[in-house]
Amino acid sequence: MNNLAQESIFFGMAISLLGYEIGLIIKRKFKMAIFNPLLIAVVIVILFLAVFHVDYETYNSSAKYLSYLLTPSTVCLAVPLYQQLHLLRKNAKAVILGITSGVIISLTSVLLLSKLFGLNHQQYVTMLPKSITTAIGMGVSEEMGGIVTITVASIIITGILGNMMAELICKIFRITEPVAKGIAIGTSAHAVGTAKAIEMGEIEGAMSGLAIAVAGLLTVIMASFYANLM
Repeated sequence: MNNLAQESIFFGMAISLLGYEIGLIIKRKFKMAIFNPLLIAVVIVILFLAVFHVDYETYNSSAKYLSYLLTPSTVCLAVPLYQQLHLLRKNAKAVILGITSGVIISLTSVLLLSKLFGLNHQQYVTMLPKSITTAIGMGVSEEMGGIVTITVASIIITGILGNMMAELICKIFRITEPVAKGIAIGTSAHAVGTAKAIEMGEIEGAMSGLAIAVAGLLTVIMASFYANLM
């Protein structure tokens, strides 16, 4: 199996897409937040590699081409934002304050928890970009001397948890305003959370897409300051 994986340029992509499709089928059948398609795909890929003794480098040599679609797919989120541009103008102050406060809370929570659990500086800066999109977070982590692979894992986990819990949290705190929902989800759970925001509504998806870009930019600016606090 390892030889087959090495010889095929589609092996990694095929396993990844198949795992995600199985996740979609399970999600449609049970309709429960815990059955997140991305989470199921991750579990399936890990189990497959472990059972058939396929090393990660071999898998990633063909699966990495899926990552090239990350940037254009993120850019495509500008389309629903453009369609809801009037809402952005109408709620500009609330949007800016919401995203800014979300970024500050995210970075501060990482600082406090890192101190609480006794993480060293490298581990701390590794976790700082956890709530922004992978394309930006990897660069931030590398620039500050973090462990990029762990940063990617933390970003993925954050997105999956945000996707799974977004609707529940909105219900618990009685958040009904579509703009507020979108800003909160996009700021805290980046592109994976935005997928859930799009399911919730067009306005939620547009505002969440905006939050991804602005939160990423603010995190790049603020992370260097927070990196010096520990």
